[in-house]
Amino acid sequence: MYVHVGGEYSISDRYIIGIFDMDSITPKQTDMIRFLSKAEKDGRVEYVSEEIPRSIIVSDDRIYFSPISTSTLRKRITDMHAHKN
Repeated sequence: MYVHVGGEYSISDRYIIGIFDMDSITPKQTDMIRFLSKAEKDGRVEYVSEEIPRSIIVSDDRIYFSPISTSTLRKRITDMHAHKN
């Protein structure tokens, strides 16, 4: 199933590895900062909207900066799976 993550972007839930709150990432988290910097350099980052990003969605091949909150994204995934069964 596909999850709408903002703008015109939808991602298959099969490929989502993690969803992170932008507010929880601090400069002290050097591993995360390096990870995001490398992905940006490698051209694997997508900004799904011009709005201020509230969450980061890590998939198997890309990283998406989304204006949708992590709680809303998680609820969408949970609701999809509840209706699937």
